Amino acid sequence: MCEAGSDCSKKYQEWESNEEIQLFREYLRIPTVHPNVNYDECVEFLKRQAASLDLPVRVIEVNPRKPIVIITWEGTAPEQQSIILNSHMDVVPVYPERWTHPPFGAEMDHEGRIYARGAQDMKCVGMQFLAAIRAMRRDGVRLKRTIHATFVPDEEIGGKLGMMEWVHKESFRELNAGFSIDEGIAGEGETYPLFYGERSVWHVYFNISGTPGHGSLLLKGTAGQKAHYIIDKLMRFRENEVKRLENNPDFTIGDVTTVNITLMKGGVQENVVPPELSVCFDIRLAVDVNHLEFENQLLDWCREAGGGIELEYDQKCPYVKPTKLDGSNIYWVAFKDALDELGLQVKPQIFPGGTDSRYIRGIGIPAIGFSPMNHTPVLLHDHDEFLRADTYLEGIRIYRKIIANVANA
Repeated sequence: MCEAGSDCSKKYQEWESNEEIQLFREYLRIPTVHPNVNYDECVEFLKRQAASLDLPVRVIEVNPRKPIVIITWEGTAPEQQSIILNSHMDVVPVYPERWTHPPFGAEMDHEGRIYARGAQDMKCVGMQFLAAIRAMRRDGVRLKRTIHATFVPDEEIGGKLGMMEWVHKESFRELNAGFSIDEGIAGEGETYPLFYGERSVWHVYFNISGTPGHGSLLLKGTAGQKAHYIIDKLMRFRENEVKRLENNPDFTIGDVTTVNITLMKGGVQENVVPPELSVCFDIRLAVDVNHLEFENQLLDWCREAGGGIELEYDQKCPYVKPTKLDGSNIYWVAFKDALDELGLQVKPQIFPGGTDSRYIRGIGIPAIGFSPMNHTPVLLHDHDEFLRADTYLEGIRIYRKIIANVANA
């Protein structure tokens, strides 16, 4: 912690008075937190931002109470395909008692750490997009391609009532989008992670039927025996993926398939063998996995376990081609040129979780996930989530260069 009168204290005063920091903290204080998010205050805030930028804003609802805010900066060649700068307004729940700062207070300490849910995931990115636009408009910059800054709902619960449906609506098609930039993850070292694809998320329930009876007997074909077989097969598969990840120094978690038990349900009493059990697995299929072959393997295991097992998918994302990072992608060439001019080191990789980019890539639009945060601990969804003021301001400078390059491609 800095002492009063030190250089750090002077920096604190600069951060406190900085317009972009003030707007960022104001946005963070809007509790668009699950469950049952009310987006009204957030939408009004974004409308005010559009007015301050002297840009048109639209609010559409693909589903009731699930607003999508679109702030548009028309380019000099509006007939060209546009650029989407996408962010989501919602944030995940918090455990306030585990935070050392109020999770929606956006308090800043004397080292410039701004504490709030959404500081990294991803209210920072949405506001940095607008800040970069503000800086360019202030300097009289004109870009060739139209920019659409989009703020969408419910990404943190899969985007089912937001981006997943919106990409198939006329209101999205009329944006004429050619490329999208969305969120990434912080990097703890000098290098910035950059994401060009995502694994396919499968949430699979094994609904298992078996022989019921008294808990004192050794019954055959019980639901528990079948569950044990399925769990054993998937945990062995998991162990192999762990070894693949450990044995290849070039791999990140996004390069392998992850398997985790997330829910187990069933039974009515301690001494009753239940007729049914349900086990849910969160499976993230690596981009090199054949989906049909993998599903057939699951079905084979169900038959080997003794049958009487039904698969139910709460989520079953299809295979989506990663965005090409080569000369055939003019947007990537422009993006990479900006990184090189700024002297930034990046590590392209497959995103470990799921973002709305998968829906955009799913309709054939290239998308890159990139949050300009390095030398920053990864705290998305964690207690005491924070972002340093200097990192935030540097991110605005980085996005300004990237957006300008991509929009002039």
